[in-house]
Amino acid sequence: MSSPIRKAISSDALTRLAQAIAVAVSATLAGCSSHAPQTDAAHAQNIAARAKQKPIWLSEKPSPQIPQDVWERMRQGFQLQDGLGVNPRIEQQRLWFASNPSFLENAGERGSLYIHYIVERLEERNMPLELALLPVIESAYNPMAYSRADAVGLWQFIPSTGRYFNLRQTRFYDGRRDITASTTAAMDYLSRLHDMFNGDWLLALAAYNAGEGTVSRAIERNERLGLPTDYWNLPLPAETQAYVPKLLALSQVVMAPEAYGVNLNPIANEPYFQVVEINQRMDLSKVAEVANIDEDELFQLNPAFKQRTTIDGPQHLLVPTSKAQLLTSSLQTMRPEELISKKSLKPVFEGADDTQVASVRRSYRVKRGDNLGAIAKANDVDVKDLQRWNKLTGKNLKPGQTLVMQDNSKRSSGRVNTVIAANTKKQQTTYKVQQGDSLYIVAKRFNVEMQHLKRWNPRVGQALKPGQMLTVANPH
Repeated sequence: MSSPIRKAISSDALTRLAQAIAVAVSATLAGCSSHAPQTDAAHAQNIAARAKQKPIWLSEKPSPQIPQDVWERMRQGFQLQDGLGVNPRIEQQRLWFASNPSFLENAGERGSLYIHYIVERLEERNMPLELALLPVIESAYNPMAYSRADAVGLWQFIPSTGRYFNLRQTRFYDGRRDITASTTAAMDYLSRLHDMFNGDWLLALAAYNAGEGTVSRAIERNERLGLPTDYWNLPLPAETQAYVPKLLALSQVVMAPEAYGVNLNPIANEPYFQVVEINQRMDLSKVAEVANIDEDELFQLNPAFKQRTTIDGPQHLLVPTSKAQLLTSSLQTMRPEELISKKSLKPVFEGADDTQVASVRRSYRVKRGDNLGAIAKANDVDVKDLQRWNKLTGKNLKPGQTLVMQDNSKRSSGRVNTVIAANTKKQQTTYKVQQGDSLYIVAKRFNVEMQHLKRWNPRVGQALKPGQMLTVANPH
């Protein structure tokens, strides 16, 4: 094909291609023109909808869930566990707690009235929550506990230290047994020791046990000899050598109780008691009656009133939260004389003779941690009799429940109940002291007066030791 012909074909093809492109562009522009208003409106609506949506911040974290169990709340506030490593002194104490699970279980049961209050006070001061376990070490959470050094209460204040921290002690009132006052004093004392030993909690705890002078002298000695001055290297008394490891081991057991075979009953993470203001003298027995509170429980909340009468103490009472409103309302309508008991306490044995034994009945109010076996053993009766007298089909008991105990006269050839006996026969029974017992608790268990218990056991001091044998006898 010649060159002129090829040029003519190429020219025609280019012309047709240009025409096709022009038609396509025109059609596209026409389509955009017809749909543009609808697209813009939809786009605007989409933007408005997105603007109304709540922004999602990827950096936001869900708020931590509040523990339902105060034990869990306590674990979240532990501060003394870092850097402990493997320590044979701690391991030795931890082994003891694992071998004696009932000690912590019983102390926790007694402390269920007070632990929430103590945890809250510690949190307010940003203090380690391991310190809420200190009353377990000091008193097994028994506000009536005494020691050989005349230390008293949950926090075991001796008289002089108690007075220094404004815990008044009179015939009718002992601030060392006051739940709220002694807790404030203990935290003030621990805070002061913490500052004194440059923020070292282990040294503060050692000083709480042995005194700041003892710890300071041990530090000065090590400094002179060029030795370390931390708690683990100080030459302290044997009791203090074990004191801090005991608390650290106990906190580790509380951190994972199942791992050590300990069953810690849950304690509600809410206030157990509430403060009710009073402006007159009143007997705790009357207050308990008015507010439908178990009398023993009310005394456990207000153990500082030694005679169970609000004399010499603060003008308030601690009462279970569920009963506070009822008591407040009742106090507003009652006359002062209605709140003072006119009855005098009489010995449980008084008036019993051979002709009366058959009709003598006693009652026992169930306390936290009690079981039928322990109650039967303490009162020298059979569990089956206890069930029969109280029409119990099982062994479950409730705190505050009243059990009736009769004599065993129906079994003519059987043994006579040694707790209630004719005054012509000075029969007696013995009781083996359990961990956490006090003279008050034993006296309540046998429904006798504490002064009689002391008279029957003249060689026994205020501080009881597990395994001791106490005599419970006819006082006449």
